[in-house]
Amino acid sequence: MPTAKLTELPKGGGGRWPICGRGFRSVKWGDLEVGYTTAGPMNAGPTYDFLPGKVCMCPHYGYVFKGRIRCVYPGTDWPDEVAEPGDVYFFRAGHHLIYEEATEALELNPADALAFLMDHVEAHARKLVESNSGTKL
Repeated sequence: MPTAKLTELPKGGGGRWPICGRGFRSVKWGDLEVGYTTAGPMNAGPTYDFLPGKVCMCPHYGYVFKGRIRCVYPGTDWPDEVAEPGDVYFFRAGHHLIYEEATEALELNPADALAFLMDHVEAHARKLVESNSGTKL
């Protein structure tokens, strides 16, 4: 049975997403991606602008250790959902996340859906870094 300390999970999914590795550690175990996120405060909404539908299509299951996460469902009448320390959460696909405070959270995500998301985020981040530095990564 795989086990790990959250802070010992591989940065950036073990090198799959190196630019995103600063605040995201994860490992694929079976059909799940087990992740530890440290983020915020920040509005991740603009991150999704280049995705199909301009929303995150990965459902997230998690637990908040510290901070506050607001989940907004653009273009719907679904109410915002907020997860705070001690909360277990499920944010369905079709959302934007806002880390209202510095946040630490454990997430269990469908591995394929998270890989799709992170591959797109990483490619977008790579383009931004390259355009700002003039260096091809």
